[in-house]
Amino acid sequence: MTRKAILDSIVTALLAVLALALPAAASAAPSTGAVVFSKSSGSGEDAKGGLFAVREGRLNQLTENPADGEPDFAPDGRTIAFARGGDLYSIRPDGSGEKRLTSGSALDSSPLVSPNGRLVVFERRGAGGAASSLYVVGINGGGLRALTSGGDDREAAFSPDGRVVIFVRAVAPAGAAASAVNPNDDLYSVRTAGGGLARLTSSGRIDEFDPRYFAGGILFSRGESSEGPAAYADVYTMRRNGARVKAQVAGVGSAYVEDVSPDGHTVIFRRDQGLWVKRIGPAKARKLTQLPDGSKTNCVFSSDGRRVAAFVAHEGEQTLVSINVASGHQSYLAEGFADEGEEGTEIGPVMAWQPVPHAG
Repeated sequence: MTRKAILDSIVTALLAVLALALPAAASAAPSTGAVVFSKSSGSGEDAKGGLFAVREGRLNQLTENPADGEPDFAPDGRTIAFARGGDLYSIRPDGSGEKRLTSGSALDSSPLVSPNGRLVVFERRGAGGAASSLYVVGINGGGLRALTSGGDDREAAFSPDGRVVIFVRAVAPAGAAASAVNPNDDLYSVRTAGGGLARLTSSGRIDEFDPRYFAGGILFSRGESSEGPAAYADVYTMRRNGARVKAQVAGVGSAYVEDVSPDGHTVIFRRDQGLWVKRIGPAKARKLTQLPDGSKTNCVFSSDGRRVAAFVAHEGEQTLVSINVASGHQSYLAEGFADEGEEGTEIGPVMAWQPVPHAG
């Protein structure tokens, strides 16, 4: 046997051993952009954590501040906007180039980068528990301005062209005082350039929330948005002007919108601690996986829409996996982030999947 043949045999044997070492439930993750999420543990001076990026099985810690969270990628995948202790920052995906975008006594959260990558829309509160308004700031800082005022506004989502933002506003029921304890959540839209405020839903004592744009209009959850035992939701669609409301998922367990695919045709949603996928329209939903009890971390599509990133339960730990939407096959992105014995560990609730340019 030649030297090359011997080396080839050794390599083949090593690959076979490595393949057997992988759990049957999941294999190595395919090459893709990084998935970024936050993790913190401990409290006070002992607190540690920050933003973490996982790509092709490798874990990198991008920041070392346990207050960092709510990451969102710019469409070109080169910048991450995130929240830290009531202000907004941005960094590169390798953890370099940190910039502060906002400052002051107000509490800023939930940054979302516009489709053109130039603006960040976010929620601003005067104090913890106070009503929030939507603001925008440049991706490199500067240009800060209010987008909405006079309401309790949150859960913003950009239209595909970036010219409009849809959001949730808490509205007192008809005949109730403006300071009603349980206002209703309705959907509104506003132009990102300012003005054009429009109310899209007005459904009495039912809430609308989790809005997303899809290819045919707007998709959202409808029901009771509180976290108590009365909470429930179904999934609906409507046109961009609020007309032609249609049920997409209703009647069998609560369904909460998680994400819409980049092409605008598929939705992933939660139902009874399971993650489900559905082609928007008359198609039936399919269950992709079971989620851990009490999990609040979001699930998100890859930029090609073929996979979903989610934390699933595996041998007592939360494991970050990539799920093939067509087959349901799971591939490991990372394991063991809820370290056994590490008290107070918190992951998420927001994670983001880096956009990756695709040929063609």
